[in-house]
Amino acid sequence: MTVTGGQPAADWLTGNDGHLPLVLSREAARREAELELSKPVYHQHDPNPLQRAIHSFLDWLGDLLNSASGAAPGGHLGVIVIVVAVLALLGALWWRLGTPRRTTATAGGGALFDDAPRAAADHRSAAATHAAAERWSTAVQEQMRAIVRSLEERALLDPRPGRTAAEAASEAARPLPAHAAGLRGAAEDFGAVTYGGRTADRRMYQRLRDLDADLRRTRPSTERTVGAAAGSPPA
Repeated sequence: MTVTGGQPAADWLTGNDGHLPLVLSREAARREAELELSKPVYHQHDPNPLQRAIHSFLDWLGDLLNSASGAAPGGHLGVIVIVVAVLALLGALWWRLGTPRRTTATAGGGALFDDAPRAAADHRSAAATHAAAERWSTAVQEQMRAIVRSLEERALLDPRPGRTAAEAASEAARPLPAHAAGLRGAAEDFGAVTYGGRTADRRMYQRLRDLDADLRRTRPSTERTVGAAAGSPPA
């Protein structure tokens, strides 16, 4: 009697050395099976890691939705209504607050002027142009620059490269104490728009424009101006 390939059945049963093979233990049989099943021929159609990850995520999402539908009124329809409401709320916040921007600067923490020096009148004109086009954020930035440049032109602030809006507001409050709060608020608006990702509006621009007009009509405090010029702290 022979088996496939012409090998005698006795040789196949007993092995080439003519002895009966040892009976494999359960552990050895398991290892042999694992070794056999680990061969590539058995895994040609297995999903790749990305497919497995997607399947796992979809399974998790399905379990989550099933759990939520059991707790939410209306089952699956209730879950869909809740998800839509949350997305609508997020969209409203995104539209109201503007696109967030990543930055390491704090409000008012960056340099106020980022290009070649221009006159206050030029900044005012640029602010008005942007405001007419309803580009409120740029209009606010230019209006703040007009305020600070005007104070420099009036010798109420020493021109200093790299000065921040917050620093300008703090320094200008010495000769113009009555406008300290307005200057601080303008610097905060400038910082929120420029570095905080906030979207300006007409009212914010109007506040800075009105402040600019008030400052131009205000005479500085003589005592504080002299003290600042002498380098001494205000009384």
